[in-house]
Amino acid sequence: MNHPKRLFAGVAVLALAASGAVVAVRVRSGESAPGASAVAAAAPTSTSPTPGELSAAGELARKQAIDAVLARRAAAVLKGDLKGFLAPVDVKQADLVARQRLLFVNLRKFGFSSLKYFTADAFRPVPGLVAKFGATTFSTRVMMRYQLVGLDPQPVQTDLGYTFVQRRGAWVLVDDTGTDENLSGDGHRQPWDFNEVQVVRRGKVVVVVDKREASLGTKVAQVAQKAVTSVRKHWARPWNGAVLVVAMPQDRVMSTIWTAGTGDGWTIAAKAVTLFEGEQLGKPIGRPIGSRIVVNPALRKRLDKDLLVHEMTHVATSTLGMAAPIWMVEGMAEYVRCRSIEDDPHWSVDPYRKRVKSAYLPKLTKLPGTDVFDADADRAYGSSWWIVEYLADKLGEKKLAALYTDMSQHGETFLKKDTGLTPAQVVAGAKKFKG
Repeated sequence: MNHPKRLFAGVAVLALAASGAVVAVRVRSGESAPGASAVAAAAPTSTSPTPGELSAAGELARKQAIDAVLARRAAAVLKGDLKGFLAPVDVKQADLVARQRLLFVNLRKFGFSSLKYFTADAFRPVPGLVAKFGATTFSTRVMMRYQLVGLDPQPVQTDLGYTFVQRRGAWVLVDDTGTDENLSGDGHRQPWDFNEVQVVRRGKVVVVVDKREASLGTKVAQVAQKAVTSVRKHWARPWNGAVLVVAMPQDRVMSTIWTAGTGDGWTIAAKAVTLFEGEQLGKPIGRPIGSRIVVNPALRKRLDKDLLVHEMTHVATSTLGMAAPIWMVEGMAEYVRCRSIEDDPHWSVDPYRKRVKSAYLPKLTKLPGTDVFDADADRAYGSSWWIVEYLADKLGEKKLAALYTDMSQHGETFLKKDTGLTPAQVVAGAKKFKG
């Protein structure tokens, strides 16, 4: 059987190393109908009129009051209480109510085992918001700490920018967009911040698509399940296969990754996006605790198993640590992808193999670093794949996985410890390796 599109597997750069925070884009469509009348939550009345004039006690009272509002909103999401969720939203602003109503609808589709909202650092007063809403206007970073059922082994978090005002002894939410520039560059944008979504679950695979493309969600989920099987076959460490795949249509879905380019001209087809402990708190991030996959909108309808296998390898390995060199990270993902292709006797990576041997290996003088990936990504990915193929042939997949784990936690210094080879010897062996 001829599969021409599969014979050039590996020619294009498929993805970058996992990094950053969840990438999605908040779309302010206002398509939903305005919500019900807001019922503001009670707050202390002793707060002075301008944020800058508050005493320490006043600031604490304000924080406690707004945190109480946010806690009730989190509880409303978990209980399915739309009225309670919209209660503190300014009923006079139809667009805001519509966005918040849509947010609730989307959140309910994901399934949270835990959810908390709480205030973090206060933002400087935004003149336009103060002029519009009055002297008690207060803008703050709000942390959303959550855990998705079946996906997150522990809670992760993201940040929001909310503005409240005090009216008749209660704090009212009046804005959810005006302070976005103060938030983390990509971390505050989540899949539920789009237009209405469809969430498709197939076992431990969860796929998020636009509601109008529900059939696409089913297709992607089926492909993703096959990709999970391939990764678990060739990645010789336990992985439960739980993964969230975002395949949304908006061109801005990966705007924090690409600064320019559209359609097939975009370099990256998808990205495994790692979540870190302590992210968006203004402190050094901790260890990696999970990952998502975000798909280039231009390719979402042509998504195949190869691409997902590469990215899912990043997901399966993401929690081990971040010290592994880029050649090992991307080489392992390409190794698993190519092995999964050739699990089917009708598919081949021979053209890729020939290109690596003829065009890339002669130029290989050292283990590829970020400089090589930046200068010639095709050569860097191909050479890294071949190096990992060589190590797999020498060590076997179990010892290869052990090497990857050690390097993820301790860096390239463990290469010689686990293989008995120096980097130069690995390069020499890979160049002689016939494959």
